[in-house]
Amino acid sequence: MGKYVLTLDEGTTSARTIIYDKKGNMISVAQKEFPQIFPREGWVEHDAMEIWSTQIGVAHEAMLKENLTFEDIDSIGITNQRETTVVWDRNTGEPVYNAIVWQCRRTAEYCDTLKEQGLTEKIREKTGLLIDPYFSGTKLRWILENVPGARERADKGELLFGTIETWLIWKLTGGKVHVTDYSNASRTMMFNINTLQWDDEILEILDVPKCMLPKPVPSSMIYGETIPTLFGGPIRIAGACGDQQSALFGQTCFKEGEAKNTYGTGAFLLMNIGEKPVLSKNGLVTTIAWGLDGKVYYALEGSVFVCGAAVQWLRDEVGIIDASPETEAMAFSVPDNGGLYVVPAYTGLGAPYWDPYARGAIFGITRGANKNHLVRATLESLAYQVRDLIIAMNQDLMETGAHMDETGDGSYIAGLSVLKADGGACANNFLMQFQADVLDCPVLRPSCIETTSLGAAYLAGLATGYWNSLDDISENWQVERKFLPEMDGETRDKLVRNWEKAVSRVRDWAR
Repeated sequence: MGKYVLTLDEGTTSARTIIYDKKGNMISVAQKEFPQIFPREGWVEHDAMEIWSTQIGVAHEAMLKENLTFEDIDSIGITNQRETTVVWDRNTGEPVYNAIVWQCRRTAEYCDTLKEQGLTEKIREKTGLLIDPYFSGTKLRWILENVPGARERADKGELLFGTIETWLIWKLTGGKVHVTDYSNASRTMMFNINTLQWDDEILEILDVPKCMLPKPVPSSMIYGETIPTLFGGPIRIAGACGDQQSALFGQTCFKEGEAKNTYGTGAFLLMNIGEKPVLSKNGLVTTIAWGLDGKVYYALEGSVFVCGAAVQWLRDEVGIIDASPETEAMAFSVPDNGGLYVVPAYTGLGAPYWDPYARGAIFGITRGANKNHLVRATLESLAYQVRDLIIAMNQDLMETGAHMDETGDGSYIAGLSVLKADGGACANNFLMQFQADVLDCPVLRPSCIETTSLGAAYLAGLATGYWNSLDDISENWQVERKFLPEMDGETRDKLVRNWEKAVSRVRDWAR
């Protein structure tokens, strides 16, 4: 058994490797951004080979920083940007097209046709998902329909499909292992979360050959070993989980009703709902949280497409900041938002609206508004979006009767009397305080905010015996700071009303 667990954290804008010890401490970190490709308005792509080379590069860098060899590594866990779709040649390993990213809206019109065919409830009951370009199934169909020769080659069994963890495992094992874990499979809109199998009826609707699809497997098990030439010797690959479910695991939300929000490129609120799926009626999706020890756990999820990406926009496209951490001081430098409201619907609106035709906007501009107001309003928009998700989640729990409070007084456990926060943007103290204010509940920031990669490490280490139990892992979780609400109710209500008015203005803009 090696001394450490290594995680490959393949995100939307960067690839990162973090190496952990048994206490969940970060021993070494390496990270590198890779280019975003925007062929048309609303289209987002990545070069899958660049993802692979960047990810393997930072893995070597993290090991070299501490002079580690393959013998020091117990196992590898993988966590990844979800829904992003890769199709590659089974024999050469070459992708037939760029990876189509989860943010990409190119299949919006096709999704409309599926809805018009009355398939919304069928898809939701089988997959837990709404029909939306966000998910992998329609992206895969687009590649088959639009890349010359792709459909014929797929029908012959020459092409393979995978989300990013599938692609990385296939590359790490030299093409020997073609699997997807349950959490990632549940994001494809092709996987039946009740039977834990690819759904033949949906595959027929989308016209996707089943021979392309990876084998669905639990999130914690030994999938195979890396080819020796990658690290000088074989290392076990023992865990895989979609980034948001992995963060839920890393936040030790092992009990029903416990929830976290990750502030990354997007914002993702997940609540553990136990071993039985609860279908949302308020714009959320039901997803598989993880497969562990022969059991499958489910989660309710709300997904915001643009969170940290809104700050990146201020940096890269607008140029009013040089680095994201500057936004905290700028936001605190003004007493309020100056009347500005930013709706960062740059790639449409996710939950609970699901409007691929919405577009971003800035409202309330006056002559006195300055760059600090714009920065503050942008950060505030992230907190408003999370609040929208929480309102929807509370409604679902009340309407379904799930998670009744044990007091029996008719109240419901929302799992959100306290919110656990993680992800890069939660390092921003202004954002965390404003989030507590608009939610009117405490927000907890853990000592390790990189809970996405930590969750993948835990899943891998549990499979190999590096960690013995969930109790072992729970002891590692610690609070770094607790943010308590300070805003009065009247101010909060006014801000929320203006936010809701701003959102109503951007709906359906690009149709």
